[in-house]
Amino acid sequence: AVSACEKGEQWVPALQLFSEMAGGQMELSTSTYSVAIRACGKAGMWTNALRLLSAMVDDQVEVDTIVCATAISACEKVGEWEQALGLFATMAPCRIDKNTI
Repeated sequence: AVSACEKGEQWVPALQLFSEMAGGQMELSTSTYSVAIRACGKAGMWTNALRLLSAMVDDQVEVDTIVCATAISACEKVGEWEQALGLFATMAPCRIDKNTI
């Protein structure tokens, strides 16, 4: 459902659904976070995208190359290139392959 909202450019409902899932007893997956981060990026909400990325780490959900690229893209879309470069720089210690972005 979150993915369907995000693909339909309905980022507000997508983030509301994600929030409801996070507030419930549901275990959030890498792909669920990725969709929510992408929705934030499409809405120009790069700070929310970074908060979700941080929450993934806190919740010990696997952060993969796709999630990082999505968060970098969210920053890039609004001209936050310093944040995008900072994320890119943190990928090496996380063992994420930079060459696939």
